[in-house]
Amino acid sequence: MKYLALPISINELVHGHAVEWERIEFKEGWNPADILHSICAFANDFHNLGGGYIVVGVSEKNGVPVLPPKGLHQNQLDKIQKELLNLGHSAIQPMYHPISVPYVINKKHILVVWVPGGETRPYQCKVSLSPKKDQWDYYIRKQSSSVRAVKQDRQELLGLAATVPFDDRFNQQATLDDLSQRLIEEFLIEVNSELANQITKLSIETIGRQMNIIGGSIEAPFLKNIGLMMFSEQPERFFPVTQIDVVYFPDGPGGDIFEEKEFKGPLYRIIRDVLSHIQRNYLKQTIIKYPNRAEADRVWNYPYAAIEEALVNAVYHRSYEIREPVEVRITSDELVILSFPGPDRSVKIEDIASGRAVSRRYRNRRIGEFLKELELTEGRSTGIMKINRAIALNGSPKPIFETDEERNYFLVRFPVHVKSLNQENAQVTEQVTEQVTEQVIRLVSVVENQAKGTRELMEVLKLSHRPTFLYDYLQPALENGLIAMTQPDSPRSPTQKYRLTEKGKQVLNNKLGNASL
Repeated sequence: MKYLALPISINELVHGHAVEWERIEFKEGWNPADILHSICAFANDFHNLGGGYIVVGVSEKNGVPVLPPKGLHQNQLDKIQKELLNLGHSAIQPMYHPISVPYVINKKHILVVWVPGGETRPYQCKVSLSPKKDQWDYYIRKQSSSVRAVKQDRQELLGLAATVPFDDRFNQQATLDDLSQRLIEEFLIEVNSELANQITKLSIETIGRQMNIIGGSIEAPFLKNIGLMMFSEQPERFFPVTQIDVVYFPDGPGGDIFEEKEFKGPLYRIIRDVLSHIQRNYLKQTIIKYPNRAEADRVWNYPYAAIEEALVNAVYHRSYEIREPVEVRITSDELVILSFPGPDRSVKIEDIASGRAVSRRYRNRRIGEFLKELELTEGRSTGIMKINRAIALNGSPKPIFETDEERNYFLVRFPVHVKSLNQENAQVTEQVTEQVTEQVIRLVSVVENQAKGTRELMEVLKLSHRPTFLYDYLQPALENGLIAMTQPDSPRSPTQKYRLTEKGKQVLNNKLGNASL
């Protein structure tokens, strides 16, 4: 227990930024019956969101934690943890034991109870801890509350009996050696987990159990599928065709020429690699200058933010039991993202077609959990809304969402912006330039007047997590040719700095031009 820690940042959790509000409860003090009901509800994981967290010692007002925390007496912590252990044996069926971790926040002791979605749901617990009453019931999460499951919700919960999402199941073909300690460490550093400081002191099994990617008994530990999907160098060994294929048809789908590139590896890495590949090679901005007005139109053939959201959703919601890749098809007329199978049957086809679909349950609860911690998705059924918002900002045609009655597939079709094709009666300047993110623009702006080293850049950008700086700022800027090393022959030199390139100057000038229009 000495090194026990959460796989996410305690500061972000307490401030309500690490997970969405329906997955976290704040409790001012220790109320065993009330907290038991919340443990039962999170363990049932009715919507496959990945369970949740109970923060004891912190009160809340209107869903917002009240800080500094009221805290718990230090001598309460051991007693509460022993009581939690006893409740897991005697007050919840099947037996369930959450992970409890003491912390000190603002010199106050608190206890965080991490309740991952259970493997043997549905769970029921005692309604009251009074020895005179012996009533049991099922609890689920409704918005930000833990309530009894009644009527249709109860029937649906019972229908989930012993069903565990594929990404949270044990994989009996893998061993602990199939996990990459380096990948785990990079992830923990990026999400600012306290575990990152302890990874060299602990065994891979201890770290894996605390991250809930390893389960089973002490004498027979088993990897969970999510651990292999995220932290194996070759997850396709265990889940064939776990990949994203990008196919470009320069002459259209019926042409004889096409370019194809396969992306394999940990899920979060291939998402980032595919987005970078598409951004570098297939996204371009068209600047249209008109003779009768000073303002120019600047449009992208496809908005990056919409593609990012659609691709992440495809990886998040696909089935890893179906041996079909996520596929991105690009022509001069459209960009299409295809995944298998389609949405849950609780989502109506007419809502899918209209772009109003809201899923009641997620197919992969653990993938969503990790992608949310990496800020690659929100996981709140907001994907289609974010896509439509990005499309509207670029003035592009509305996307088309498709599936069939059997929900065999899900397809998102992005038509190209008409102004990047129809350029009659206009003076056109077309730039094959990357649709750079705001993070990259911030970095480029910092080195506009003077080359700077990594530490200085992170200080100016107010970044403390090196992986975030590398993935979201430095690497995209280097790959897009917006900055360059001052010592390219010695990339790992401790005196290495980064300077602005001519291309970077052009991008900055374009941004300034857009701002002045």
